[in-house]
Amino acid sequence: MDPALERYSRQMRFYGMGEEGQRKLMASRVTLCGCGALGTVLANILVRAGVGHVRIVDRDFVESSNLQRQVLFDEADVTGHMPKAEAAAKKLAAVNSTIRIEPIVTDIDRTNIVELCQDADLILDGTDNFEIRYLINDVAVKLNKPWVYGGCIGSHGQVMVILPGQTPCLRCVFEAAPAPGEAGTCETAGVLGPIVNIVASLQATEGMKILTGNFAQINRELTYIDIWDNVHRSIKVSPLLGKVDCPCCKHHRYEWLDGEHGSQTTSLCGRNAVQVSHRSSGRLNFEEMARHLSVMGKVTFNRFLLKFDVDDYEFTVFPDGRAIIKGTNDIDRARTLYSKYIGN
Repeated sequence: MDPALERYSRQMRFYGMGEEGQRKLMASRVTLCGCGALGTVLANILVRAGVGHVRIVDRDFVESSNLQRQVLFDEADVTGHMPKAEAAAKKLAAVNSTIRIEPIVTDIDRTNIVELCQDADLILDGTDNFEIRYLINDVAVKLNKPWVYGGCIGSHGQVMVILPGQTPCLRCVFEAAPAPGEAGTCETAGVLGPIVNIVASLQATEGMKILTGNFAQINRELTYIDIWDNVHRSIKVSPLLGKVDCPCCKHHRYEWLDGEHGSQTTSLCGRNAVQVSHRSSGRLNFEEMARHLSVMGKVTFNRFLLKFDVDDYEFTVFPDGRAIIKGTNDIDRARTLYSKYIGN
């Protein structure tokens, strides 16, 4: 056997994979949007399966509350204030050095999502909010890229494959994002680690079918699972294809990608925190910032982020101008604090 394939020998023995399928995986490129609960499981499976290029995009950093379900992180990542994408890439490089793992520490928004996804053979959803999912959906339909939606909260989760032109898109099934307060979050409803692993495993399996060309085996319905109440449903969504007056896949109006929907300020799941995006033309000078902010107290920084506390608020600032302000869910308050302590 080719030495490059030896590590995948058990996977190749599966009738649906074989050597041909394995070589297709090794030649594939995947963009993983988000590296939290779902994203860490997805990245782990992809890298161990031998997907040739895995781009991991995440805006966040590791906290202790992540360790219950985000399988690639440890306590050292928490104390080191490591960005999730970087921490995941470091762990995964030790698992499989034969593939390329590309960590990108940034917020996914309409200004960069095309660049992040245009060379991918598959886009995977590892996010925790619908705004990014609708952006993924827009760019996937516009670029004709397959993607796999996944979400979970509490003990339940759902998975759906979107093949532009062949299956309904996300907006065909979920016309609009839930309004604030309509859906639970990991703060209000919690989340069990096992449902994360199940949902991500289903997503990864569908992704492997796509990348190896096994389109006849793809699940074209919406899968819903509740592991606490013992519910497993397959919800028929395939008949919606072409029957829904969808602005995205039917009329090719990419409202999220064009900025008609969405915002630059986001409340973060389970964090009592708000992210304020304020992109700068260059990278922030953390050394200079720290000098000015030090009059208020201790300021710490590395090349990935800068942290400081003011009153009851904790600021984490990133080189691209983003800031996560912990201690409030009030978006207007967060914007005021950003302007007051970081500037415009």
